[in-house]
Amino acid sequence: MRLLIARIALVLSLLLPVWFMVAALGVKFDLWSWRLGLGVLIIQWGPRLLIGALVIALVALVATLVRSPRTGWRAALVALLIPALGFGYLGYVRGQSADIPPIHDVTTNVADPPLYSEALMAVRTAEDANPVAEFSAQLTSLPAYQGPRFAPLAGKSLGQVGQEAYPELETLVTATAPADAFAAAEAEARAQGWTIVSADAATGLIEATAETFWFGFKDDVAIRVRPADAGAAIDMRSTSRVGLSDLGANAARIEAFMTALSARLSD
Repeated sequence: MRLLIARIALVLSLLLPVWFMVAALGVKFDLWSWRLGLGVLIIQWGPRLLIGALVIALVALVATLVRSPRTGWRAALVALLIPALGFGYLGYVRGQSADIPPIHDVTTNVADPPLYSEALMAVRTAEDANPVAEFSAQLTSLPAYQGPRFAPLAGKSLGQVGQEAYPELETLVTATAPADAFAAAEAEARAQGWTIVSADAATGLIEATAETFWFGFKDDVAIRVRPADAGAAIDMRSTSRVGLSDLGANAARIEAFMTALSARLSD
């Protein structure tokens, strides 16, 4: 009986990763909405399932150790470690997100950011995506940022919050000619695996869509190449379609792209 309990606990714990993967991939393949997959199946039910599996595994471990022969304790221990690691990861994500501002729109140039085309804005509207706000707008004046949890952001604009959080993001100035810089930026955007929506050399604007693996969340990207005294000035913007906070994903995308593009231009 004790061995059976340990095996049941192990099977239940092994099903936990399956639950989270199915919840995420269901969103990716449009089986259900992200609000159900992320909001309900993961955020609401995920911790409850972890607690349930943890309790069952703990009971199984105690049951296998209290009397000889102590068979099944290894299976019970593994069953205990799986939800424990799950809680550890959730704690890590929560700790990381505590230091990240709840914004979903980031750029290298808050004073003069790249603008999305009407066609891409129409796509965002059709998908009921997050609104694209002006970087000069006061953050707490926006409907999504009402409530006491956003009180520390009072008086700050979207651009100011982004600059304070990601001071390393800035315009890339290169001695490369604008046409060559545009070609390099487009090549790097394709190398990143993004879907190119438009690439207009005349205006120097590249629009693309990046998609996450698990949930299939889509973030829109705008890259602008303009002539500058030294050659060309390159700015970038990355904006999530869903979620109040991007957990730093857009800033990380911009930093990775600009680093790779700089290396490409120096070759």
